[in-house]
Amino acid sequence: SGAAVLDDLVTEPNVDSVVAGIVGFAGLRPTLSAARAGKTILLANKEALVSAGGLFMETVRQGGATLLPVDSEHNAMHQCLPVASDGRPDMADVEKIILTASGGPFRGRSRSSLDAVTPAEACAHPNWSMGQKISVDSATLANKGLELAEACWLFDRSPDEIEIVVHPQSIVHSMIRYRDGSVLAQLGQPDMRTPIAYCLAWPERVDAGVEALDIVSAGRLDFEAPDLEAFPCLALAQWAITQPGGMCVFSAANEIAVAAFLAGEIRFTDIHRVIDAALKATDLAEPDSLDAVQALDQKAREAAQESIASGLTRSGS
Repeated sequence: SGAAVLDDLVTEPNVDSVVAGIVGFAGLRPTLSAARAGKTILLANKEALVSAGGLFMETVRQGGATLLPVDSEHNAMHQCLPVASDGRPDMADVEKIILTASGGPFRGRSRSSLDAVTPAEACAHPNWSMGQKISVDSATLANKGLELAEACWLFDRSPDEIEIVVHPQSIVHSMIRYRDGSVLAQLGQPDMRTPIAYCLAWPERVDAGVEALDIVSAGRLDFEAPDLEAFPCLALAQWAITQPGGMCVFSAANEIAVAAFLAGEIRFTDIHRVIDAALKATDLAEPDSLDAVQALDQKAREAAQESIASGLTRSGS
């Protein structure tokens, strides 16, 4: 099968680095295989950390794999951290990680004003060029919830040690606050070629073909706290991260909800209700195997579909 071929490829003795760029669950098995084989993994598959974080990081540890995050925010964090003797980020003197968010196309809007938002409006991101699913996730701030979970696993931090800050210009990609009061930030154009080039060349640097950031023409950098009242998906994610298996359920239910919104079946403001319903309807437990991850993911999808079919989302607040 295709999965077996991928497993063989990523575990080949003459393969040093693996780019884990297959989206969704299909990418999880070969990414775990690469970790088991001790490869350098350029990680772009969210599911490995969001849905199977505990299992994946344990496999990375046991296999002696090296993880390099491709996602722009986590890549920025990696760039701002010193490297320990084992090649991993050295977190000893870190007080807080600051995860930046653009705020999406609806930043500054009230919750009630978002009821009538259309898929086309939700997919119009002000800074990044992205696919429909990730664009909607950016508009609801669900993507920051997913990225928060990723950062917790990647850098072995609790959610309390990671602060989410809205930064509409998308020039500062993330920051690290150290215990001596210093804050290191990674700045650059919103262009994925930079984090990809960083991972491919690490620990060296190469020309990524990206136009240099002109800090003078950028003019100003704004920062504000996220509005959890207007964007409840982020608050839900912050809670789900503290529950065993919570983010696996959150991620799966969010996928179902976003697909339903794009198909015109639910409103933009119903997305968080579908996720909430799935979190309440699913027995939460930390999955300790790939089969357990898939079973929990499936249960969450069914619970989300049930809440959409019942129409209960529309009666919620």
